Amino acid sequence: MCTLVIMRRPGHAWPLIIAANRDEMVGRPWLPPARHWPDRAEVVAGLDETAGGTWLGVNDFGVVAAVLNRRNSLGPRDGLRSRGELPLEALDHEDAASAAQALAHISPSAYRSFNLVIADAGRAYLLCLRFGGDARGKLPPVEVQEIPAGVSMVTASDLNDVSSPRIRAFLPRFQAAAPPDPASGDWAEWKALLASRVRDAESPPEAAMNIVTPTGFGTVCSSLIGLAAADSEPSGLVWEFASGRPDENEFEMIEF
Repeated sequence: MCTLVIMRRPGHAWPLIIAANRDEMVGRPWLPPARHWPDRAEVVAGLDETAGGTWLGVNDFGVVAAVLNRRNSLGPRDGLRSRGELPLEALDHEDAASAAQALAHISPSAYRSFNLVIADAGRAYLLCLRFGGDARGKLPPVEVQEIPAGVSMVTASDLNDVSSPRIRAFLPRFQAAAPPDPASGDWAEWKALLASRVRDAESPPEAAMNIVTPTGFGTVCSSLIGLAAADSEPSGLVWEFASGRPDENEFEMIEF
């Protein structure tokens, strides 16, 4: 159950801010974001060494893409494609709208269920496959919705779905926190939230932002991404990455 927080600010010098924690079995090997794919030289993304795909990446055109498992669909399934392919396919496009349109037409029987976020400086979309190849019979197509301006949150359920204990607890905190300032490198309040292991005593460990469990599943890395408007000064893309749990590891800048 990964977590992605997205702030959209149309007209702002930094119209897109993303914070994300990746939750996975801690023994599954991966590499930090880099240009890992010779046939996709414009893509910078983390590499899942098991399946060859990614959980989060960006491209040189200013598109960001991330995939999250939906509930009860952790791990691969024989006969189905890896969901880590999907961000890479989205990053083959030069803008979020064309990427979302293309990915909306994938076969729902080819993948386990997922949430796929695709965004650029102007638009942002959530693509949801609710059932996927685990289900039997005729499957509904991928759902596409535009993510509105403001602060939103995605986990293993629907956008801003307060039935998720994590969204219920942390979405108001992100909304109330001081917005990051990528130009000055001030991400303090969002970094603190990404590192938080706070949860209600009655809630499972997965209700925290930063997950630690006795089963070997937990938060394995953390990202903060800021995308500047094309006409802003300074312009560009900022990605700070913690190569491990964000309460134990420093965020470092990814070089493009």
